[in-house]
Amino acid sequence: KFEDNYFWLRNKENQEVIDYLIAENEYTKEITKHLDTFVDNLFTEMKNRIKEDDESVPYKLNDYYYFNKNEKGKEYKIYFRKHLNLEAEEEKILDVNELAKDLDYYRLQRYRISPNQKKLAYSFDNTGYEKFVIKIKDLETGETSAPGIENIGWNLEWADDTTIYYTIRDDAQRPYAVKRHILGTSAEDDMLIFEEKDITRRVSIWKSKDRKYLFVNSESTLSSEVRFLDLSNPLSEFIVFYPREKEHEYNITYKDGYFYIVTNSNDSTNFKLMRTPVDKIGKEFWEEIITHNEDVRLLWTEAFENFLVIHKRHEGLKKVEIFYGIDDEKNHDVTFPEPIYGVWSGDNFVYKTDIVRLEYTSLITPNSIFDYHVNDKQLELLKEEEVKDYKKEDYVTTRKFVKARDGVNVPISIVHKKGLSIPAPTMLYAYGSYGYPVDTNFSPTLVSLIERGMIYVIAHVRGGGELGRKWYNEGKMLKKMNTFTDFIDCAQYLINNKITTEEQLVAHGGSAGGLLMGAIMNMRPDLFHLIIARVPFIDVINTMLDESIPLTALEWEEWGNPKIKEQFEYILQYSPYENFETKDYPHTLVTTGLNDPRVAYWEPAKMVAKLRALKTDDNILLLKTNMGAGHGGASGRYEKMKETAFIYGFTLDKVDLVK
Repeated sequence: KFEDNYFWLRNKENQEVIDYLIAENEYTKEITKHLDTFVDNLFTEMKNRIKEDDESVPYKLNDYYYFNKNEKGKEYKIYFRKHLNLEAEEEKILDVNELAKDLDYYRLQRYRISPNQKKLAYSFDNTGYEKFVIKIKDLETGETSAPGIENIGWNLEWADDTTIYYTIRDDAQRPYAVKRHILGTSAEDDMLIFEEKDITRRVSIWKSKDRKYLFVNSESTLSSEVRFLDLSNPLSEFIVFYPREKEHEYNITYKDGYFYIVTNSNDSTNFKLMRTPVDKIGKEFWEEIITHNEDVRLLWTEAFENFLVIHKRHEGLKKVEIFYGIDDEKNHDVTFPEPIYGVWSGDNFVYKTDIVRLEYTSLITPNSIFDYHVNDKQLELLKEEEVKDYKKEDYVTTRKFVKARDGVNVPISIVHKKGLSIPAPTMLYAYGSYGYPVDTNFSPTLVSLIERGMIYVIAHVRGGGELGRKWYNEGKMLKKMNTFTDFIDCAQYLINNKITTEEQLVAHGGSAGGLLMGAIMNMRPDLFHLIIARVPFIDVINTMLDESIPLTALEWEEWGNPKIKEQFEYILQYSPYENFETKDYPHTLVTTGLNDPRVAYWEPAKMVAKLRALKTDDNILLLKTNMGAGHGGASGRYEKMKETAFIYGFTLDKVDLVK
């Protein structure tokens, strides 16, 4: 039995709650007012570093080239296209600045062009609560549908020129069903195609690259069930590819009469690739194409006319393989220019091509767009993000391995200015949940920390996906403590090797990484000078007990279900809110958004309220609430930058780097 003295903070309809959040914001403003000029200058510096007037690399879709622009002074992108060739006159098809006019928040979620290129379907959220709405714009007349299709999930896809499939959400924000909309009819008449009644599963949809099949996946953390629809008959029935089984996960794509299946069947922890003819989908017909490898995590496949692109992870890095077939001598991995990097698939909408678009980055290389010419095995650089007053050769990045207390080697990625004297102020970042890998991506705003003499370190702790599926499994459920002890051991490594000191070390994490922040400040507050906890998931016990809270049931396979005694007792060991106690804590900055549907604002608010009552130190404790945003903070590019400038300004002040 628990007594929660701050449960009342859950009711934002209560004016006292709003008054409390406003009072905390005012306190934060007062405590940090000496930094106002510095933060303003930091924002200006960050803004000046980016190219404010910028244009994306066009991609081809049927008869058009599509691209977007950022314009100086505008928060959001503007979308364009050109007919047949890049010398043609540009046509503006969507200006997000106009859609967001007079709104505190606007997020464009999905953007899909109809097969005949005459209609644009897009979904958006204008509250931060991720309650998306679909609207359809006629690109010939410029007219947009009203009032729109409401309460949709993450996904929408065109089946043909008049038919759209989309997901919808239940009261707990779970994408639980698929509906079909016919243009020209009321959304009230949309047909329910599939409904998932298991509250631990969510639904998503996607389309094959050749646009012949539409797929629906009903998945939990540990199980998949995919349905497919032949788009030559978009009003026909979906067919179950393979029925759900406990702990069987798979995803599929289509190419040349075959379905290709990335599956963990038969104890293939890191997954393997199989295929089966479209007319013989029974498991007895599945043929193994790429065998399971204990050292290589197979992620997903991308189908082109002449080959597959295999996305995988090996030794902590993303790899891209061009795959023609079993033992084909043309099979090869793409070679990238740096030993430590991040890479992902770009805008690949053309099926009949031997060019694969890739997006590439590293901790010192700005985001870059490449076309990979498969036949020549050559990367062609199309664009590198322009970062003003930045010289890549002035910085250095390395990867080291930290031996955790149980003997496991945990990789850390490090970036700093060349010639930096150590020990130096250091920011240690991690996430460590959902099998999500934190790759070494470039950030123009991060330059403002590194240029002033900070070291930036990513701890690739267990619970993430950097080193394969086992790495994830070793940091979830009844092994979640590994995530926290890995982070602590990485921090201790930095101190022991005189890279930094306890007085210079900043820990930084957000969302599930904010849970990590709460846990480590309880377990080893003496190691850290400052904790930055952004939208932290801090109250695991109470949240996982309340199925009315968005996403709770979906996450039982990640954290555990506190209604099960063994799982309750394990969660209780680390759940930060229940473990705050009377002792000294580091300086702490906590951020949240009032409309956050994933980590409700009351979790960070309760965290700060409880710590204020318990902590015995004189260190600063701040709560900063964005009263008009959700989980991702501000939606506009400048407003996001202002939020980052405040956090970095506060950080630099606490490690004596404000000059």
